Amino acid sequence: MNFNVLTQNTEAAILTRVIETDTSEITPDVAHYLLAMQLPEADRDRVDELSAKARRGALTEAETVEFDSYLHVGSLLGVMQSRARKLLSNRGNPTAQ
Repeated sequence: MNFNVLTQNTEAAILTRVIETDTSEITPDVAHYLLAMQLPEADRDRVDELSAKARRGALTEAETVEFDSYLHVGSLLGVMQSRARKLLSNRGNPTAQ
């Protein structure tokens, strides 16, 4: 299984590099929006299921690809939310957690 989440040229990896190299500042409204983003409950349940199977070493090849996709999207979301938290904390916003 591939745990080097963003070392490939997946869509999420490419977008992450685009976001990381963009030096423009996002607005506080956009930052709050990004911090509110999360996977829908059904997807979180699926990630939990795939994660449990991965720990047992029981993922099929298709499930490995699916799980990697979730990991890629999670990493991308993490980068965007980190940028949002940084902006809000620099502006003294106490909800930037």
